[in-house]
Formats: sequence, structure tokens, C-alpha cells
Amino acid sequence: MIHIEALAPAKPALGAICNGCGVCCLSEPCPLGMLLSRRRQGRCSALRWDEPVSRYRCGVVIGPAAAGAQGQYRAPAWLTRAVARLARRWIAAGAGCDSSVTAERLPA
Repeated sequence: MIHIEALAPAKPALGAICNGCGVCCLSEPCPLGMLLSRRRQGRCSALRWDEPVSRYRCGVVIGPAAAGAQGQYRAPAWLTRAVARLARRWIAAGAGCDSSVTAERLPA
């Protein structure tokens, strides 16, 4: 069982365009998320809730501070861009939903 923000969009069908529902990253991290979270199951520590647009986003894609660096280390801009590009590839950004997890909302 995973906790999903109430305003998160419903999980799209397998292969449909990603809508930021967060189900995939809440259930298990991608390869990069495994390194950051130091685990193979459960919520990815880089996952961030984007309140203004009511969707989940990968903190590595939106920037290292959002992924947990908290200003402790400032990477050069070229490195930040390269890591974000790698993260988009690892999460298959733009390739469609690849999570086979079934998501059901519990009655309130």
C-alpha cells in the first residue's frame, strides 16, 4: 500500500502519456532512485510533490536541490544538466507510462 496525494491525477493506462500520478516512483525507485534512496523497494527519496500543478515530479530532473542536496554541494551547471538528462532517460520521460502497478483509491 502506498500513500498518494489526494489531488494527484489517476494513474494512466500502461503506455499512455505520463501525467505525474507518482504511482511508479511511490512503489519503487528507478535505477538512479535506487542509488539516491539506497533501497530497491518503496518510495523514491527523490520524488517531489509539485503543489502548484498537483502532480509528482522527479527531483533529479527538476534539480539537485530538489532531489535532496539542500545546498550542501553546488554542482557545476553542466553537470546538473547532464544528470537531469540521464534521469529523464532512466525514468523514460516522454516514453509513456511503464508502471504495471494497479492503483485503487480507498474510500474515505
